[in-house]
This record gives sequence, structure tokens and C-alpha cells, in this order.
Amino acid sequence: MTASTPHSADASGADGDPPPGGPAPEAAGAVAEEDGGGPGAGRATAADATDAAEAVEAPEAGAPGPDITGGTPGSGAAETGSEGPGADPDPAGGGTEGTGGEAQAELAAQRALRERIARRKAERGGPVDSGAKLSGQAADLLAAVRAVESGTSSGSDFFDDAPAATAPRPAAAAPRPTVPRAAPSAPSALSAPAAPAAPRRTPPEALEAVRALLARGGAPEGLAGAVAETLGDGAAGLLAEDPWLVLSVPGVRPEQADAFARALLGPGCGPEDERRAAALVAWLLERAAAHGHTVQEVSAVRTGLTGLGVPDEDAAVAAAVEAGAALVLQDGTTVDAAEEPEEAHPTAPEDRPPVPVLLGLDRYAMAEESLADGLARLVRTGPGDTWEGPDLVRAAAGSGLVVHTGGEAARAEPVALVAGARERGLRALVTVHSRSGCRRLVPQGGAVTVADLLSGAAGPGRDEDGALALDLLAVLDAPLLDVESAAALVEALPDGCRLVLSGDPHVLGAAGAGRVFADLLAAGVCPRVDSRLPDPGPLGELVSGIGIGELNQVDAPGKEIAVVPVREAAEAVHRTVQLVADSVPRAIGVPADRTQVLTVGHGGPAGTRALNTALKQHFNPGPGRFGGFDPGDRVALAEAPGRTVTATVVSASPEGLRLDGEGGAVTVPRDRVASLLRHGWAMTVHQAAGMRWPAVVVVLPGDAAAGLSRPWVYTAFGRAERHLSVVQGVDRALPGAVAEVAAEPRRTRLGVLLRGLLAEPSAS
Repeated sequence: MTASTPHSADASGADGDPPPGGPAPEAAGAVAEEDGGGPGAGRATAADATDAAEAVEAPEAGAPGPDITGGTPGSGAAETGSEGPGADPDPAGGGTEGTGGEAQAELAAQRALRERIARRKAERGGPVDSGAKLSGQAADLLAAVRAVESGTSSGSDFFDDAPAATAPRPAAAAPRPTVPRAAPSAPSALSAPAAPAAPRRTPPEALEAVRALLARGGAPEGLAGAVAETLGDGAAGLLAEDPWLVLSVPGVRPEQADAFARALLGPGCGPEDERRAAALVAWLLERAAAHGHTVQEVSAVRTGLTGLGVPDEDAAVAAAVEAGAALVLQDGTTVDAAEEPEEAHPTAPEDRPPVPVLLGLDRYAMAEESLADGLARLVRTGPGDTWEGPDLVRAAAGSGLVVHTGGEAARAEPVALVAGARERGLRALVTVHSRSGCRRLVPQGGAVTVADLLSGAAGPGRDEDGALALDLLAVLDAPLLDVESAAALVEALPDGCRLVLSGDPHVLGAAGAGRVFADLLAAGVCPRVDSRLPDPGPLGELVSGIGIGELNQVDAPGKEIAVVPVREAAEAVHRTVQLVADSVPRAIGVPADRTQVLTVGHGGPAGTRALNTALKQHFNPGPGRFGGFDPGDRVALAEAPGRTVTATVVSASPEGLRLDGEGGAVTVPRDRVASLLRHGWAMTVHQAAGMRWPAVVVVLPGDAAAGLSRPWVYTAFGRAERHLSVVQGVDRALPGAVAEVAAEPRRTRLGVLLRGLLAEPSAS
């Protein structure tokens, strides 16, 4: 891990949260600084380009295919001083570079979701089943947590007898502020994919007030845009009252928030301040959510608080719950003691194993419970028709909820299902994760993105109750659905609608919290259809093997796969430029603008920053006059966490940078350029989720070994449609990761909630 340095002229400032354990800044002024990229390689020489082209020439007759499992002439050791992939600021697959850039319409959909949840809870006369209610007394909470974890009390003793959901915030403490949500946008008729939405603008006077407060607290004024986007137009007043709210801004670390608070509040503030405790608990839970968890055990939160210098972790947890910064939730592995039959536990209550007590943020608890309730509703109200056809058609005919698994080729099956449903007179639609996915489905009748469907930018209209006018919805790329997006989508579907969630279970998971698709597969509460349609060709054979933990040598007579061994990071950058600029266009016929470079992380001598520096120098050299960008630059626009749009810079104006890319033109405001844009010749695999290109160059320098896993390799190699080049510097770490390193587990409650809801008798 290198010390923080300023960005080069060509590096975007869209960096995410630095990894834990990095060097602490000397003052709050270090907020939002990031590790700089390594030096880029210069232009490739003609001789070097010829050498690289040899790697993608067709093998001789009878010769074995490219060996991707090793092939590094050097030792493959990690390079000293380089930033390892563990420092990739894109946690759990999405990165934080777009955290402040969600479009107003999508924020409106989330607000509408919360309002619908509140209405439905009121109509039902109580909260959704599962979860907990608190006594409202911090002392009671502290005693209960200690009793449960010591084994002297059952976990159910911690909860009320009546089934409950998320705990209501106690009236004794004012609730912590949340980000204001925009008013819902009007729905539109079914249309082509909408252009990327321009980021929301903060009123100048509100932005100026935030800048003044940040300057008074010793923080960089350049953080004002991100603060206003996160906390809303009243951010200055909220921060003045509770400076630790700055921790809710992506990239801000606790030591920076402490310095900011001391500058504003003076020596009177200390580590025991309840506002600090609430902010740190929320920060730890947000960090866990960035890695996919919707809940955490209290013990894990306490451990995190210990590392942050909190003097009394138990009291801090209690204070955070009392302030409404966190909720206490039931593990869900056991039913409520008041409803469980006595014969289910022949042992005495004191002999039963303790039930872990969980903490969560209300946004994820509400979304997870609403999603479970909505999916159960679709199962119960689903039709009972009989259709002739393939397995998926027959399953969807008689079920309100179906899960479908398969690779890229299997996407044709739900698309065909939708086409057949339309022929039967049903209102049916296909949705995908990215605009790239929309482009790939144009010949098959088109699709809209989930984000555009929820915002009303595309798709059918809604009825008087706000439900989408649909009889069947097929969601491709379902593994990329986070729990909040999935909840908003399911809440928008009317009773009796068929929902088909389709995707490849081997890819990297959602950028946000939750593992919706995996939880549904594990819960077994609805029909599951596994496609038998294989992905074709050498690339399909290679990726299919990776899915079962095998990195095989594959014959590639059409030059579909090439391996370029390298010894060090500088050589990896150098060879990558050769491949994109000369070798792939000449040997494969794919132009440079249709070739995408992918790597593990943003930092380090062969991360996206270093690669983009070298690629910009070759393809579009310039001073980076407009926030580090020039007209003609290839860029990656973070519409939202885990959702990236590739585009080209067209021009600059007083309003901001004008881009042209998939979906149309968009203007990025000047004050949002640094947080929303990166150069896009090279991207991380997490940024590339849901997208594919004719040719892909995957760069694996020696220091990338620690960041590799089977889902990462599967996803990276699967982004290529016609050709894959692997710049290989990790030696045997690559096949080792494929064989042994599975996906990181995520702690969620959806599966247990679903099984509990659907085990009950159906409502009349």
C-alpha cells in the first residue's frame, strides 16, 4: 500500500472508499484523497507490436491450445511497493465512485417503496413478520445482548412474543437524518432505452453553505458536492449539529470525521460522544453492506468498534439503537418461542444454543422484508395455467415466480418466453441490468434496464395503484439485483403477475447489499429451471470449465483465446497497449474502440489508472483540460453503484462535460465530473458487470493474485464475445483461485424470511 498522492492529470477523481488499515491522514483535509496510479507505459514500438501479435496468431495444425494456467517466465511474485488488489476501492462488486450519482427518478422509486411499505404495514395492523421490537431502554438492550451471547438466555427472550419486523425508532431520541428523496417521475409508455440521466444539481446557496462549513472544519471544500448529494440540500445544518454525519459520505474515514468534529465542536467532544457512537455503528454496517451483507452479528460490530477506539462497545451499540442508527433483528434460524411447538425442543430452554443477535440498517431491513413479502404474494397469487413448450414455458405458465439459470446462450430462453407470452395476448417485458444488455437484445425484440423501468423512463405505464401494467416480467442478469432494487421491482408488480428471475449463478454478485438470486435458489420456494443450452465455441468451453472450478487448456483454432506472459507490472501495461492498439485489430479484426481492458483494481502499477494513462497517451493524448478529460476520451460514467455506462467525451461547456454513449447523450455537471467519471479504456471487472465486448483484454499483474476468485475470473473471461487475451503475470495463482477461492459469503435474511412466509397457510 503506497502513501496517498494526488492524481495525475489523466486520472479521474472518482475513487471510492480506501481500504481499512491504510495510512491515516494528518488532518481532516485528507478526506477523499486516494492512492495515485503507477506510471504508464509509453507507445508500443512496431517490433513490440509484432511480438504481441504472435500471441494471437492461429496455432499450427495439431498444436495444443493456449495454456492459460501459468506461462509466466518469471517467478510471478507480487511486486514490492505496488498496491495490491485487496485495496481495490470497489467493495463487493460495485465501487463507490457512483454512490452520489443516482438519478432523481431512481431515488423517487426508493422513496415510493418506503411509502408503500409503511402503508402496507399500517393496513396489516402491524409490522412484517420476523425481526424485533426494543424496550426503548439502552440498559435493557445491553443486558439482553450480553445474556444472549453468554448463553444464559435464549435469543427469543430478546424479542417480543408477537412476530415483529424492524424495530420502531424510540421516541426518546430524535431519528438520524436521511437523504431527502425526489418526487416520483411520471411513467412513460414502452420505449427504447432512455439516455443516462443527468445527475441531480444542488442549489448553489446550499452548496456554498456546505463549502463554508467544510472549510471551518478543516475539510477540503471539494467534498461539498458529495456531502450535499448524500445529505441533501440541508446538509450544512445537519453537519453543524452532528459533524460525524460526514461519515455517511463515501470515502470518508472515522479518523477524518473525528478531526472534522473536533474542529467544529472544540475539545468538548470525545470518543464517548453518543453521536460518534451512532455514526460509527452506522458506518460499520454500511461498510458491511458494501460487501453485500444486509445484517451483521452484534459481536462483529463490537469488534469493529474496538478497533476504532470506542471505550465501551456495548454502550455504543445500545446508544446507536436508541438513536435509530441501527436496528436489532432476529437471526431467523429459529421460530418465535411463542409460536414454536414444545416438542420441537425436547431440551430445556436454558440448554438450547444461543441465537445470534443481529444489527442492521433500516433501509436494508425494510427492503429485505418487503421483498420477501412481495415474492410470497406473487407465489400465492400466481396463475395456474398450462402451456405447451420447453421447461421454462411450462414452469412460467403455472407459477407466479420462477428462477432460471444458465450462461450467455441461455438468455435466449426467457426472451423466447416473453415473445410467446405476447403472442398469447399477455403484457410481457424483458429487463436487463445494463444498456449494453439492451443493445445485445435489439434483434430479439429489445429490452429495458431495471433502472429505467423503475424510474418510468422506459417500459409500460402504471395503474391507479402504482403497479406496472404487466402480466409477465423476465429479469435477466438477476444475480446483479441488490435487495433494494429487487424490493422496488417486486412491489411494483400487480397480483397475478408472473416474475421470471434469470441469470448465471457463477458471476460476481450485486454491487449493493443482498444476494437475492442466490437466496432464492437456496430457499427452494418456487420452480427452478436449469438451462441445458451451453455457451458455444472455445470461449464458452473455457468459461464453463471455470464455473465448476477447472481452468482447462482449450483449443482455439480461430484465435479466440491468447495468453501473453509478463514478468512485471510495467511490462503488463506495455503489452496491453500493444494488444489493444495493434495485435487484436490486426489478427482478430476487432477495432480498438470495441476492445475493453479489464483488471482487478484501480490502484497499483497495473491498475485502471496506470492502464488508462498509457492508453490515453496512445489513443487520445492531451492535457486533460476539463477535469482531467479531453474531447475524444473514452470514459466510464457511474450512473449508480454497480451500474456503469461507457461513453466518449464530446465537448465541454459551462454546464459540464457532454458525453455520447450507449443510450444517448448526457451532460455531467462540472461539480460531479470528479466523482462520476473515470477514463474507460480500462475498467475493473465489477464496473463491467452485465456488459460484453467483441474483444476483451484481462490484465493480471503479479500483485493481482490476492484479488482473484472463481467468480471474478468467470465474470472477467465471460465478458468477451469473440476474443479474449489474458496478460498473465500471476503464474499458478490463477488456476489456484479458480479451483479453490469461492465467492465471499454474504450475511442476509431473505431466504429464511421466504421459507417462513411460504410455510404458512396461504391467505384467503
